[in-house]
Amino acid sequence: MTRLLTGWTTVIGLSVVLLAPTTARAQDADDPAALKLAEPDFTLIGLPTSLRLPKYGSAFRVTHRFTRPLNDDFGEVLADFFGIDSGAQIGLEYRFGIMKNTQIGIHRTSNRTIEFFGQYSVARQSSSMWFDISALATIDGTNNFKDSYSPTLGLIVTREFGDNGAVYVEPIWVNNSNVEPKELVDHNDSFLLGLGTRIRVRPTTYFVLEVVPRVAGDDQGKHPVSFAVEKRVGGHAFQLVFSNTFGLTAAQLSRGGIASVDDKSNWYFGFNISRKFF
Repeated sequence: MTRLLTGWTTVIGLSVVLLAPTTARAQDADDPAALKLAEPDFTLIGLPTSLRLPKYGSAFRVTHRFTRPLNDDFGEVLADFFGIDSGAQIGLEYRFGIMKNTQIGIHRTSNRTIEFFGQYSVARQSSSMWFDISALATIDGTNNFKDSYSPTLGLIVTREFGDNGAVYVEPIWVNNSNVEPKELVDHNDSFLLGLGTRIRVRPTTYFVLEVVPRVAGDDQGKHPVSFAVEKRVGGHAFQLVFSNTFGLTAAQLSRGGIASVDDKSNWYFGFNISRKFF
């Protein structure tokens, strides 16, 4: 009897040892505070990602775009040190995990646009679900949220590929996207289809790309295109960004990239810095 009990104890002990790592990994995979190598941050460049915030967790982001076009006369661009000597459009963002799977936040840019946003994780990628799906709702207002309000509704559909990266498809509807008076325009809203990817090229280094074509409604300016090299260091992420737009809110992106007098897109240099607090 003693030998039998000893044998069963050994079997149960081995089972616990073998099963414990699997259980821990499964718990980590569903833990919003756990690092996701394929999706380490809450935005691509301007577009949001499906990354969740843990309850009562928060994150802060600084966006910065120098206003000197890079595709101007090379000597003048070099004299301005690739735009660093010029002015800049700067944004400050704070987001907070108000409850499980739900985050809210505020983003203010230096042209006095304020955006309030909320995001809810509807479904997460798993063996039975091919995609992450999140619902997005925002509203921004110019002149410190006193004029020209632009509400937005959208979805963030994400497909991760192990730890190697992810691709994003984001249908977004923006109301009041045209800055002209309503009586002078035929369309006063836009339907965007945000497309993006983040590719992990080194253990802590990523290549990020996003394109935001307007597929219906108001259509002005060039379609926003941005790419960046990103470095992750602990809870920080730093991006060197090249973009044809200063736009970072949904309404700003809907108004397009910036064209020069010869109808070619201007390109600008900038950076994003983000920090997690959890």
